[in-house]
Amino acid sequence: QVFDAGDYFGIMQVEEVDEEEEADEEMEEQFKKKPNPGNGPCFKVIVTNENGLQASNPDSVFLIDHAWTFRVEHARQQLRRVPGLLHRMANLMGIPFHGEVPDEDSIEQVLQEMWKYSQTYQLSQGTAEEKVPVWYIMDEFGSRIQHSDQPSFAAAPLFYMPQQIAYTVLWPLRDLETGDEVTRDYAYGETDRLIRKCVLLPWVPTEVLDVSCFTPEPPDEHYQAILAENKEKLPVVINPPVYAEDKVFKVFTDIQQVLNNLTHPRFVFTDNEGEADILYNFSHFKDYRKLSEERPEVMVNQFPCENLLTVKDCLASIARRAGGPNGPRWLPRTFNLQTELPQFISCFQQRDRRGEDNHWICKPWNLARSLDTHITNNLNSIIRHRESSPKVVCKYIEEPVLFEREDVGRVKFDVRYVVLLRSARPLWLYSYDVFWLRFSNRAFSLDDLDDYEKHFTVMNYAPGVTLKQVHCEDFIPLFEKQYPEYPWTTVQASIFKAFAELFQVATSKPAPLGICDYPSSRAIYAIDLMLKWDTSGDGKRIMQPQILEVNFNPDCDRACKYHPTFFNDVFSTLFLDETDNCHVTRIV
Repeated sequence: QVFDAGDYFGIMQVEEVDEEEEADEEMEEQFKKKPNPGNGPCFKVIVTNENGLQASNPDSVFLIDHAWTFRVEHARQQLRRVPGLLHRMANLMGIPFHGEVPDEDSIEQVLQEMWKYSQTYQLSQGTAEEKVPVWYIMDEFGSRIQHSDQPSFAAAPLFYMPQQIAYTVLWPLRDLETGDEVTRDYAYGETDRLIRKCVLLPWVPTEVLDVSCFTPEPPDEHYQAILAENKEKLPVVINPPVYAEDKVFKVFTDIQQVLNNLTHPRFVFTDNEGEADILYNFSHFKDYRKLSEERPEVMVNQFPCENLLTVKDCLASIARRAGGPNGPRWLPRTFNLQTELPQFISCFQQRDRRGEDNHWICKPWNLARSLDTHITNNLNSIIRHRESSPKVVCKYIEEPVLFEREDVGRVKFDVRYVVLLRSARPLWLYSYDVFWLRFSNRAFSLDDLDDYEKHFTVMNYAPGVTLKQVHCEDFIPLFEKQYPEYPWTTVQASIFKAFAELFQVATSKPAPLGICDYPSSRAIYAIDLMLKWDTSGDGKRIMQPQILEVNFNPDCDRACKYHPTFFNDVFSTLFLDETDNCHVTRIV
């Protein structure tokens, strides 16, 4: 509560040098290099206390208030509604705003510029929603502190529990005299020169066109490291178990949908994990070695190293086996922002030069339900999102195949298929015959990028939002009426071809470079995809499937509700090798 920063620091406005003063060309150069946030005047913070500041003095620690704390998806709404917020932010960023009432142009400018001022933290506890990164902008004092590669101060966010408020702590890294500038390192922790250049790009614009935008598949060590980090122990080699023709299998599961819906006479439930023939677990199984050594005949509903499919950065890496450094046609162009930032920026800048569409979608490696997922054509925003949590950035589908909803217009939709992996080597892959559809609620256009109901299709988790449901049997005739030249059988054949290629590359190398061919493993995955307009080799317009993600242990609530035999079909196919009366199609 002691507001004493004014006793130690002053904010100075830097005057631009008049161009006539030729003598001062060197100083002019310095100004060009100065990161000048916003379009307005440039400020810097200096030490004004006549005694300077001693780094060893326990009083040389300062708290900076946060002027605005927000989650990205709420930013526009808050600028519209919170009294005085837009005015303060526009002032802080040097954006002219004179009106009393928030206008959309000023809001848009603040949303573009804010990536030069925002910092981020995450809470380590709570629900998935509560763990979504929080962004904040420091007050006028904190926001005027400029960057330096040799900073005089360090800054870090501090969450103060008694008040439930976050501050930024500022402390000197060396002794300072009166007149010395207060600076911090905007790329703190980055030592690689090229990565630093990329991370600082929002403040020091530069081109990295000399970097190739090719992203070859990562080396083997990359996959070894992922295995170690996941603490997964690979199984020993076992002979495929053989079971009696009429054996009744004991199933141990913690999945309520299975307990409620599996009624096939050759499966019974047990509460004793030790006597089970089948472990059907909701959470990730880790110790395959122990299981393979002690109980090789026990089947499990997961494959070792299946995260190569279900984690977005791994999916993009292994897919390059099918399509070279740019990836296959069935996967949107994807970059891992942690390891491929320079290649991404080069790709973005090259597309910009060629006048190509530059909308991208930023996704966390490992969060479901579209949480912390952002669509943008703002390069600074994508670069900064890398700081909050590990992310991939994928080319946003700018020309999706749309579906006419009579109440709304032409909307985006995605399709979910459930696939059943019976064996990795040899590869046996089935698709469940029913697929599921999800629709956006507003007509599609490449604007209003933060309008969730226009750009996203996952509506069943958003409160108070309409969820449009169409059964696949009703969807096919409607679709073929809208696109008479594209019968669904042809579209589905291209979808299955993409699935086949994906699973072929995912199982083509031994674990941990590929999914492990453990004979006692079985699994179901949900694959979400969209269709986009593309051109074939002979110049025809085609609907090209785009695989968006592969989900482990998907929510099968809708499946069970409308198709009560769903789990009977799944268990017959995976554990009995009986598919005759099951609603499944063999893909590979």
